[in-house]
Amino acid sequence: MSVTQSEKADRFKSLHASAGAFVVANAWDLLSARLLGGMGFAALATSSAAAAGTLGRRDGEISRDEALDHARAIVAATDLPVSADLENGFEHSPAGVAETIRLAASTGLVGGSIEDATGDPDQPLYPFDLAVERVAAAVQAARALPFAFTLTARTENFLSGNPDLEDTIRRLQAFERAGADVLFAPGLPDLAAVRAVCAAVTKPVNFMVGIKGKSWSVAELEAAGVRRISLATSLYRAALTGLHEAAREVREQGTFGYVERLI
Repeated sequence: MSVTQSEKADRFKSLHASAGAFVVANAWDLLSARLLGGMGFAALATSSAAAAGTLGRRDGEISRDEALDHARAIVAATDLPVSADLENGFEHSPAGVAETIRLAASTGLVGGSIEDATGDPDQPLYPFDLAVERVAAAVQAARALPFAFTLTARTENFLSGNPDLEDTIRRLQAFERAGADVLFAPGLPDLAAVRAVCAAVTKPVNFMVGIKGKSWSVAELEAAGVRRISLATSLYRAALTGLHEAAREVREQGTFGYVERLI
């Protein structure tokens, strides 16, 4: 690749500082990364659910090594900046999260997200203070790198059975004070909540497209204050939907009309 990691990192950072919102497309393999890059997207990201799906597993069921191997392959497929969904860092302790950031950087990634979901259904979110300590450790590790790694901190309140907007904002504000570059609260219920989150912080806010009834247009999200829009697992699911519909036509109708619609 002709573009250095540092140059990719600077390019990714500058996208967040430009006027308006930009879309980061989530790839799931080398071919999807190249196709999306060829379509003009300025940056790519991984999706934890799509990464797990390629291995025949559910979201949250792959290891840190598997996630980083997946990210490394996508980085190698493109000259675009790539950020990764690093789930909860695959570690509970702040020190473990910091190590995940260092390992992520070694794959060629120029950004990554750390969430406050524990993976434990009995206690789905880390306590407030520990959640902030984990983000602070990730930030410290990112700042020690020789390039501008973009650290996204996300709270999973609305995806973890705690749809509390006040606590969501409280956590995001604390993550901002801890030094996170981008803030993220997936699953917000409406544009009013999106506006409230964006107004409550000064760092760029990422919005996740992919939830039915809660995926608004670029123009609407930009007007609400969103700076970055990610597509999560939605493109991967769209590809699987096409596969399912084509296979169902063959099985149920014995026809191959889907061939006429192929790219």
